[in-house]
Amino acid sequence: MSTIAADTPQVVDDEAPGPPISVPESGEGEGGRLKMIVQLVKKSLGVKDIAAMRISLPASLLEPMPNLEYWQYLDRPDMFASINDSDDPFERILALIRFAFTKDLKFVHGKVCKPYNSVLGEHFRSHWDIIPAKSPIASAPPSISPSLSSKTETASIKSGRSSKSIRTSLGSSKNGKSPSTAATSLEAPMSQLNLASENSERVIFLTEQVSHHPPVSAFYASCPTRDLEMYGIDQISARVSGTTLRVSPGGFNKGIYVNITGGPGEGEQYNITHPIAFVNGLLRGSFYVTISDSTIISCTSTAGKQRFRAIIEYKEESWLGKAHFLCEGVVHTIVEGETQHNEWTKVKHVPPARVVAVFDGSWRGRIRWRRVGVNSYPDTTPSSYSSPSPSHVSLLPPPGDVSASAASSRLDITSAKVGGAGEEQEWATLIDLLTTKVIPKTVRPLEKQVAYESRKLWDNVTSRLLAKEFSDATKEKVIIEQRQRDLAADRKKKGVEFIPKFFEPGLENGYCELTAAGRKAVEEELAEPKQYD
Repeated sequence: MSTIAADTPQVVDDEAPGPPISVPESGEGEGGRLKMIVQLVKKSLGVKDIAAMRISLPASLLEPMPNLEYWQYLDRPDMFASINDSDDPFERILALIRFAFTKDLKFVHGKVCKPYNSVLGEHFRSHWDIIPAKSPIASAPPSISPSLSSKTETASIKSGRSSKSIRTSLGSSKNGKSPSTAATSLEAPMSQLNLASENSERVIFLTEQVSHHPPVSAFYASCPTRDLEMYGIDQISARVSGTTLRVSPGGFNKGIYVNITGGPGEGEQYNITHPIAFVNGLLRGSFYVTISDSTIISCTSTAGKQRFRAIIEYKEESWLGKAHFLCEGVVHTIVEGETQHNEWTKVKHVPPARVVAVFDGSWRGRIRWRRVGVNSYPDTTPSSYSSPSPSHVSLLPPPGDVSASAASSRLDITSAKVGGAGEEQEWATLIDLLTTKVIPKTVRPLEKQVAYESRKLWDNVTSRLLAKEFSDATKEKVIIEQRQRDLAADRKKKGVEFIPKFFEPGLENGYCELTAAGRKAVEEELAEPKQYD
């Protein structure tokens, strides 16, 4: 193991706003790590947006994973692939709600970590061969027994070991050939998911760092056999508030866009907004995430079909006691030609007569839902269709493990009868996030990757971090960062702008169109084999 060098150089970017922030190595082990974290928190106090700052951290504070690989929303691509399965638009938005709860499973089952900072032009691509999940109404989603959750580290990044399956570690193998993909400690082994079958369908993912100041990446995913596309821009804003780190969407980040290009939902376009997250436990070095605000799922175009909109409201955590991670939500109709619904961001804002379904629970546990009909509410006047109603009260006490969430619910539902038929709608499980694990991705071997592909670009840093050679890892990281500065200086001297390879320039729309090279990369990923030798 290398010794930690006190004089390891720190690279800062002169084009970034504000004074530079750097944290020197403070020794090995958890004690040194905690000391560095405390130093970073102190230096970040009062900074408006840490994400846009000139900052370079020692490699020992980083997770051995590229940022572009870490920040993706396909922890359960089978949930994404099932969005367009039903002829019923209500079932489609219910499938979108289920997908929204799974897009960040890494925060449910894994620790909070800091991956590598992406460099301009860096890109990452991967794919999954999956069996799409069944309808959220038809049956419960595929999951893994809790008893198996402790056995999912067959190919952990941390261990650096590879298994006989196609899911292996990030580091290079002993024979000099690279592995095809990585299963992090959050990802379930293939043998437990039964995904790679003849009936499986492919979901692909492509992302590129398209801006350095501010740091912005564009992404695209698709499942062509299910007529589904997903795209958007990733940009965050972060600042220290007290002893927590507040993370919110950046100015260009307008959420996730889902486009249905054929099949039952042809013509439908959806937007899924991001809530605000807080990283807690900074001074203890024991991080956990809480969420506030709301996620809005809107159908923005339907080609003349019935439109629905969903609100997922995350409940504020108490300053005292343990976090409960509670949420609740509604699905409501959209009346063509009106815009008032755009102001509804909380459950209590929605007029009761517009609500067609409700759900609640824990975003780290079980989410239950039920449909509500026109007889669930007292008579309403036309004015209730255009003005928020503050009259909601608690739900009926629910059965089982989500009783705590009902106490904080604000929905006025005293009975739930479907369409006036008089038959009470029972609560059903939408998804149990405790037993729903991350599905491993497949990534091309290093020898098939190009220079600025994430795993190849950061391979020297990753291999040294896995070997706990932190000083050498930091030096390799500095080499990459310095190369980034040199290229930026050269562009500035020549008076040329950086042009992304896979995505068209322009961030204002909240997404970037694919270039010809981007479309080619997508086609290549769709044609990749299911397994690599």
